[in-house]
Amino acid sequence: MAQLKIQNDKDAKQKVDVSCGTCKRSTKHLILCSVELTGRETKMSNEVFRWINQYQIIQCQGCETISFRKTHTNSEDFDDYIDVYPNPEEGRKSIADDHLLPSNLQRIYTETLKALNAGHFVLTGIGIRAIVETICKDKQANGKDLLIKINDLVTHGVLTKDGADILHKLRTLGNEAAHEVKPHDTVQLGLAFDVIDHLLQGVYILPYHAKTKFK
Repeated sequence: MAQLKIQNDKDAKQKVDVSCGTCKRSTKHLILCSVELTGRETKMSNEVFRWINQYQIIQCQGCETISFRKTHTNSEDFDDYIDVYPNPEEGRKSIADDHLLPSNLQRIYTETLKALNAGHFVLTGIGIRAIVETICKDKQANGKDLLIKINDLVTHGVLTKDGADILHKLRTLGNEAAHEVKPHDTVQLGLAFDVIDHLLQGVYILPYHAKTKFK
């Protein structure tokens, strides 16, 4: 039988970094009130499963917008799950000059952005992986799997080593979405899309403008 414990306002008056849908960036938020629900349950194998859910009403210390934040942690998952309502990524705009992208890359980028705006977080994760795969295909990266193809982009000067390391994190995120149906939170997906936007700028858009304007 599950054992539950409730604590009220344990984290009230503390500040946390949260993506703000109004400020369109991560800002300090004040926790106005909170409820923490902890539980433990003994499984058939006599292993104890523990989890913590936090429900918080928060206020941006910049624009003063009030939001709802939920966090979840458990003893079987190393990652914390954080969600914010309303979705701070809703209304996110596409990268400038996205029409300069190859047509198939632009299509999957647009569809993935729509999934993020709509709060379809599993589909967003899958789409992010598809974007990475499409870039590798467009740049004719060699390799039997996506890991090797990303590293091959470094060999050909398309990516820096740091850029490849970031893409490997996005690859892992996409794998979890595709194979484990794992929804990542708005903070992780927002940051992932920031990385994608910078990557597309560096690989496609800026080189195009440099070539046409500095002859």
